[in-house]
Amino acid sequence: MPAPIRHLALGLALTLAACNGAPTGPGPSADGVDMRGASVGGEFTLTGSDGKPVSWSDFDGQYRMVYFGFTSCPAICPTDVLRMTQGLEIFEREHPELGAKVTPIFISIDPERDSPEVVAQFIDNFHPRFVGLTGSKEEIESVALQFGTSAAKEAPDESGNYNMVHSTFVTLFGPDGEALGILPADKGPEAIAAELAGWVR
Repeated sequence: MPAPIRHLALGLALTLAACNGAPTGPGPSADGVDMRGASVGGEFTLTGSDGKPVSWSDFDGQYRMVYFGFTSCPAICPTDVLRMTQGLEIFEREHPELGAKVTPIFISIDPERDSPEVVAQFIDNFHPRFVGLTGSKEEIESVALQFGTSAAKEAPDESGNYNMVHSTFVTLFGPDGEALGILPADKGPEAIAAELAGWVR
């Protein structure tokens, strides 16, 4: 992802965190970003990888690790998703009961190519409880905006292939759907696991 988009997203998160004052209780490490109090997230209904409707409220009571990406991404999305899910697996091994409270979610920002079947094939490469979601162009644009995610389609090449430029961060949401923090996927699976240990109760 181009640096400006990443910096914009992290800058927004840091600004929101600064407005909240010092963290109290569980919270992020020096590698994470505190998102408590940020007005991101909220109810939606998209299409699951099995073709059935899935709503945000379906995960009430669960912590949610959310990543927006696209299945045709050559390197960044698979790497981020692998670190995200491997981090969860480490956390599950160390804290089985707490790990069961965390649901990893992938939301496609490329509905033109990412049908439920394509999303299903993608998520099958990762965590067994991985939830994959897609939808119409309008639905995806609405949810991306709601969750503070930037995404844009680049001009296709001569063969019709195109890239999606998008923000790449893993956001952790709490059991009530509230934003908690940005997980340090760039630091690797171990950092993800350590960050989850600071939040999940």
